[in-house]
Amino acid sequence: MFSAAILTLFPEMFPGPLGLSLAGDALQRGLWSLETRNIRDHGLGRHRAVDDTPAGGGPGMVMRADVLAASLDAAVGPEDPRPRLIMSPRGERLSQARVKQWAAGPGLVVVCPRFEGVDERVIEARSLVEVSIGDYILSGGEIAALALLDACVRLIPGVMGKTESGAEESFESGLLEYPHYTRPREWEGRTIPDVLLNGDHARIAKWRRERAEQLTKARRPDLLKK
Repeated sequence: MFSAAILTLFPEMFPGPLGLSLAGDALQRGLWSLETRNIRDHGLGRHRAVDDTPAGGGPGMVMRADVLAASLDAAVGPEDPRPRLIMSPRGERLSQARVKQWAAGPGLVVVCPRFEGVDERVIEARSLVEVSIGDYILSGGEIAALALLDACVRLIPGVMGKTESGAEESFESGLLEYPHYTRPREWEGRTIPDVLLNGDHARIAKWRRERAEQLTKARRPDLLKK
């Protein structure tokens, strides 16, 4: 079973949207599990401090290596096979290929940093893999972790109603997904393309492929280069 462990300063943010819809239903059915740990439980002193000023000066604060390592060591045993991730804008860009790889595994341990970041030594010492969900900055890693887990959980067998539901989505074939239509046939003067209504599955598949290629060329030419 896919098992996720989240290390955060804000455990109340979980399961959040992961407790609803497909992911939430799958959580209730035991198709995956979620454990949330408060990093501050291993904080120092009466105020449970988890951060300190950056070495060399500069703005903001940095999460301490000793505190985060203690939280990780309490959550993850030395034989735990799950990859250890830390959400970071400087990390490897999350891709559907990575999501499929992790979704097929035993689960994930995900660190949600705050402040200016974490002490580099804990990343090295605990073999944390830095992962980014895009070229922008969030207030912390929690929202990024929710996005990552949602992407993984939906691919767990039994979560989506039909296994083929994910087969033709954007990025699965290296292209963006083709346009979708449904009833009514005409809406505000716009009609469903005739090719989708004639029952010719070969023509429909050809049209969908062509539209996917057109959209990808216009919006994500980098995918075509790959």
